[in-house]
Amino acid sequence: MIDFRPWRRSRPPVLARKKRSSYLSNSLKRFARQPFNMAALLYLGIIITAALFADILASDHPIAFSTQGQMRILPGVFPGEQPDASRIPAVLKSIESNGGWALLPPVPYGPNQTKVSGRIDLLQPPGNHHLLGTDDKGRDVLARIIYGARSALLVGLGSVSLYLLVAVLLGAVAGYFGGRADRVALRLIETLTSFPTFFLILALQGLIGTTSLYQLILIIGLTRWTDVARLTRAEVLRLANEDYVAAARALGIGHGRILLKHVLPGAMGPASVAATFGIAGAILIESTLSFLGFGAPPTTPSWGQLLTDGFYNEGCYWLALFPGMVLFLTILSINLVGEGLRDALDPAS
Repeated sequence: MIDFRPWRRSRPPVLARKKRSSYLSNSLKRFARQPFNMAALLYLGIIITAALFADILASDHPIAFSTQGQMRILPGVFPGEQPDASRIPAVLKSIESNGGWALLPPVPYGPNQTKVSGRIDLLQPPGNHHLLGTDDKGRDVLARIIYGARSALLVGLGSVSLYLLVAVLLGAVAGYFGGRADRVALRLIETLTSFPTFFLILALQGLIGTTSLYQLILIIGLTRWTDVARLTRAEVLRLANEDYVAAARALGIGHGRILLKHVLPGAMGPASVAATFGIAGAILIESTLSFLGFGAPPTTPSWGQLLTDGFYNEGCYWLALFPGMVLFLTILSINLVGEGLRDALDPAS
């Protein structure tokens, strides 16, 4: 039999693909239309690059070197049996005696390095050797800022991923099933929101005593999920009463499949936007706790620790100015990107 309706097979997929591609392209155009969005995205790209490649950008080991018939690549990442022999002063001394070459990082200092060429430069202002100066222990400020980006992004992304998982799971179950599950979720949310979040985190850090970035991720992730859970619960409550959900129930589709395939995808928009702003909040909390001495360990570079050094060393403006500017611009850029994505992905905008 000849099918006189070929449009039923070919036209809808083509139209669907065109609709999806046009939606994404229009969203990207709306996002790129604002110069502040692109500037914030460019700055965040620089911060992310610094965090990922900190071992190459700032290190007391060369990126690669060859001397005495031996060539090594990234000795700071792969130290080998004699890590001290691959440090920059030892490598340069070996090259001077035996010949060879070395590719040095842009910032030839480690984040915890205090002695350079046999001397310790304490509280040196910005200059040719240390572009952003040194702290009260002789450590290079620029190197610590670069490694501090890694600590900030690790806490921000890790804690938000954790509390997004908890919030979406709890909010979706409470909103869809209601009843006892909803009452339990609301009591948990009310209990946590009755305490100021920052002081609750500070109290937990003080009770535990020891500090680490992973411990901080766990504490922030388990205490800051309430707002996202409320948003998810409200969206699931709204979507659970839609006609297509009622039709899916009438067809005998299971509750788990309805929740995962038909309800949650539509409820993830507000949660995703709130999570974007949550990254900025988590970074700010980590810096504040590090400033107070309850955040990153002393051996782990942090922007908050640099601000503490500026607080205790009056007149050393570089200890507060440069880390403060980096922290401020990072928080501002994340908020700008979050608002830009919210406006770009909103079809009514």
